Amino acid sequence: MNNRTSAVVAEGLRKRYGTTWALDGLDLIVPAGTVYGMLGPNGAGKTTAVRILTTLLRFDAGQARVAGYDVARQPEQVRGVLGLTGQYAAVDEVLSGRQNLVLFGRLQHLSRRAARQRADELLERFGLSEVAGRSAATYSGGMRRRLDLAASLIMTPRVLFLDEPTTGLDPRSRNQLWSAVRELAANGTTVLLTTQYLEEADQLADRVCVIDSGRVVAEGTSDELKARIGADRIEVVVHDQADVAATAAILERLASGAVTVDAELRQLGAPVTDRVAALGDVMRALEASGIVVADIGLRRPTLDEAFLQLTVGGVRQKAEVAR
Repeated sequence: MNNRTSAVVAEGLRKRYGTTWALDGLDLIVPAGTVYGMLGPNGAGKTTAVRILTTLLRFDAGQARVAGYDVARQPEQVRGVLGLTGQYAAVDEVLSGRQNLVLFGRLQHLSRRAARQRADELLERFGLSEVAGRSAATYSGGMRRRLDLAASLIMTPRVLFLDEPTTGLDPRSRNQLWSAVRELAANGTTVLLTTQYLEEADQLADRVCVIDSGRVVAEGTSDELKARIGADRIEVVVHDQADVAATAAILERLASGAVTVDAELRQLGAPVTDRVAALGDVMRALEASGIVVADIGLRRPTLDEAFLQLTVGGVRQKAEVAR
């Protein structure tokens, strides 16, 4: 990918705390105008990477650019084009929601009138108009997160960093935040999202990278990462336990890999290459054999399964051997 068309580029980033490398050669390319998900277990280096890319933390080696600006040599220019929402809402609880946003606008050198106008626009956009005059201390967790996100959008950043923005939110608040992120991306803002919620990355991200031990161990679309751990599967539950063996024989003939059998549950499964054609072939073969099916369907690997497999201990060693 051409780095000139990328909103965020990191090459060989390294950051050490004492004897521990929080980042150990992180490489990252985020295409402009996309939502990019950064996944990883606790301690993988996600927040450290975000703090470095937003100029809040110095790094020990490597280089990084945001919107074309060098993070180390042009920090002021970088700050001028980005927005940041951290893991915890950074609003002043004494002030009202509107006062918080006006304050952020004034800090961004907007006039009083422009700051008030922008505050009202954002309060409406994030469904906070009715509570705009209330102290932020009275807001729910979801309302505070939305106010925090609104504050980061006072100047509509070219690149927005969201560091685990929905941690602790209820499903409704999470969905509201997801809608806001989709709208931002649709209007051209590049969003780099770190999250531990696999569903969140699946729902929002155009591309995803998986970080483990301070290094990217996998990168691609959600579907590409799922495909890395195996093919689609066809799963069958037969009505009569006596039909399990015959069903296994049919799957062995029509599937593309080993058949798994749970005789007690009358459940069988096998990987398939052409998912739709395979489902039709298996259904016809079962019907021709007089086998009554209680349930049948196709299942794709989940991003959760891909995440767990990609972040186990041996992945990094395999990657190093392959170099």
